[in-house]
Amino acid sequence: MKKIMHYLRPYVSLMCLGLTIKFIGTLMDLALPWILSYIIDDVVPRGSKTGIFLWGGVMILCAAVSILGNISANRIAAKVSRNTTEHIRHDLFVRTMRLSCAQTDRFTLPSLISRLTSDTYHVHNMFSMIQRMGVRAPILLIGGICVTITLEPVLTLVLVAVLPLIALVVWLVSRRGIPLYTSVQNAIDRIVRKVQENMTGVRVIKALSKSDYERARFDEINKDAVRCEQRAGMVMNITSPVMNLLLNGGLTAVIVVGAFRVNAGLTQPGKIIAFLSYFTIILNAMMMVTRIFVRLSKGSASGRRIAEVLEAEPDFELTERNHVDNGYHIEFDNVTFSYNKTEPNISELSFGLRHGQTLGIIGATGSGKTTIVNLLMRFYDPDSGVVRIDGDDIRGIPEDELRKRFGVVLQNDFLMADTISENIRFGRDISDEDIIRAAKLAQADAFIREKEDGYNYVLTVMGANLSGGQKQRMFIARALAGNPEILILDDSSSALDYKTDAALRSALRRSCEGVTKVIVAQRVSSIRSADLIIMLDDGRVIGKGTHSELMKNCESYREIAETQMGDGIE
Repeated sequence: MKKIMHYLRPYVSLMCLGLTIKFIGTLMDLALPWILSYIIDDVVPRGSKTGIFLWGGVMILCAAVSILGNISANRIAAKVSRNTTEHIRHDLFVRTMRLSCAQTDRFTLPSLISRLTSDTYHVHNMFSMIQRMGVRAPILLIGGICVTITLEPVLTLVLVAVLPLIALVVWLVSRRGIPLYTSVQNAIDRIVRKVQENMTGVRVIKALSKSDYERARFDEINKDAVRCEQRAGMVMNITSPVMNLLLNGGLTAVIVVGAFRVNAGLTQPGKIIAFLSYFTIILNAMMMVTRIFVRLSKGSASGRRIAEVLEAEPDFELTERNHVDNGYHIEFDNVTFSYNKTEPNISELSFGLRHGQTLGIIGATGSGKTTIVNLLMRFYDPDSGVVRIDGDDIRGIPEDELRKRFGVVLQNDFLMADTISENIRFGRDISDEDIIRAAKLAQADAFIREKEDGYNYVLTVMGANLSGGQKQRMFIARALAGNPEILILDDSSSALDYKTDAALRSALRRSCEGVTKVIVAQRVSSIRSADLIIMLDDGRVIGKGTHSELMKNCESYREIAETQMGDGIE
């Protein structure tokens, strides 16, 4: 929570102003019952109409100051809470974008989404509640007790006897509430995960008529979240009825004792009326304290979840480059890696590519093809071995410098709801001429110009108004637009017809001679002209060489080639 409270520092002066205004307005509220008591017990018996109007005017003035003060203070509180939450959400998003893939896997995407949304919302409510009621409730509570002591010390003893019991209830309930609200937020993470899955796979769900099945699964997760919320709500809501019971019981005792004291001439009716008013103020103050603790419990639980992300230490340290003059542009030197650190996903992988050469990677699903790409771009660090670019250990290359070298098309790439040109540019300083050049190389220029607005044609979310092949060509154009020195195509031509795929490979050979290419493919035709082809099986290299060499020496590769392209193909 210290990390979260740090965001309030720039607004300390504004908060002090708001709290001062709130303090003055609250004192005006406390003055009203005392003035009423004075009018009833001292002014009315004298029959002074002037005094009644005078003190009545003072009451109106106090009420006006209280109302205007509370409105102004609440507006300041809303401004501080809004701006603080904006900065928290901004920094949380920036930190989320800089998390390593391993950290993202640990937090999970649904959890990061809920931390950016519902958790920041709870923190916003906590900041707002603390400023609006954090001053008002204690002043009303403590001030009310102090004033009642001056009015009726005997009756105040009844009130004082009740307060420790109330404080004990609030402490016990709030201590239990924070862990429960953490469970609630974890349940919300699961809801976000299920919604994300269903939105991503909505077409498959509809195509397989599994709407009822997915609805039932969502209902189960939703009910679990409801049960968590109910448990937390039941615990936190214990304070309200218990406090009502204690305070109203105390109020009844005050009325009974006060009646006897008035009847015995030990006090005055005006003081009893004022005391009852203060008792009501104290009751409302305690109810405010209850609401503060509920919001504080939610906000604390959410603040801790946000702080976990903000305080996550970068797990990729910048080391020495350890340069080696090996003559390779890309080199994997005896690399082994495991996602779960138990069973290797890549084992003892070694190969080297010179500038302008092409690497083809082929293998069954789950054999480790994409893992090689992840290691090359340093999304993960190898458990052992070294990955080098131009002889430098990539662990010694600054992230921005490293990533600028790549143009990448990943398996699960995405398109924004924006124009075609902006999707290709993707926030980079790329001219329109480079965008068109990249689109032509990616075989996308023809279909783009057929659109009604050409390169200004607006895509829907995830590019739903494009076909699968058109989207893949858009992804390739985006990768080529930045003039990368290393081009990575991870299963980027699976939706292309053979003619377009062949035209794309031919364009890449002609126009990207100096670019080192890494192509992950399921088709042998996409990689048959590569300078080096690696055949993977369960993370191990079972074949390495050119197409012709693998056709002779690797049975698995030959079977795939013959199945796809016919017997005897060379």
